[in-house]
Amino acid sequence: KNATGTIPIVMIAVRDSVGTGLIASLARPGGNVTGVSGSAGLEIVAKQLELLKETVPKIRRVAILSNPANAYHQLAIREVNVAARSLGVQLQLLEARGPNEFDGAFAAMATERVGALLVLSDAIFNSHRTRLADLAARSRLPAAYGVRESVEAGGLMSYGPSFLDLFRRSAAYVDKILKGAKPADLPVEQPTKFELVINLKTAKALGLTIPPSLLQRADQVIE
Repeated sequence: KNATGTIPIVMIAVRDSVGTGLIASLARPGGNVTGVSGSAGLEIVAKQLELLKETVPKIRRVAILSNPANAYHQLAIREVNVAARSLGVQLQLLEARGPNEFDGAFAAMATERVGALLVLSDAIFNSHRTRLADLAARSRLPAAYGVRESVEAGGLMSYGPSFLDLFRRSAAYVDKILKGAKPADLPVEQPTKFELVINLKTAKALGLTIPPSLLQRADQVIE
């Protein structure tokens, strides 16, 4: 947006487009930017914790890995705290601003004897998803994520928006703009399709049996 105020820009999976100043509002973006938001609402982190608890019913302590530089995480932590109380689990809040702080966070998880891990969605965490999955495996921690790529990298499970669907929907914006529509007049859409991905190979390595009811609901099972 800083580069141009006139050339139309179609964004894909941007989380806080209003807060970052890219658009004025979802309904009336204004300016030259529109597209598909990546924000699925705070309730999605509660759902991720719920699925993790369903996968490992006996867990009592769950680590939450967040990035203090990510403003969304502060809101997400409040939401997941509410969910934790209803599920009867205690949370261990841990932070990492980058890969140089991962080892310290996992050392703290071992000290606190947590039984599972929820990694909040973050660009830095996603960039280092293989290392995070490896650390979780070495720590023998069932871990849930917000993006399927983390499960493909060896994580146990993920629940979040389908990015393939977001890319497909963004193409409709390009088509409308090429036909003369103005970005300012095209409301920003939010995710409507969500996917549950489970890695059975990781589950086996952790000695976990995934409940059949959960496998039936999964959009993809990696074996």
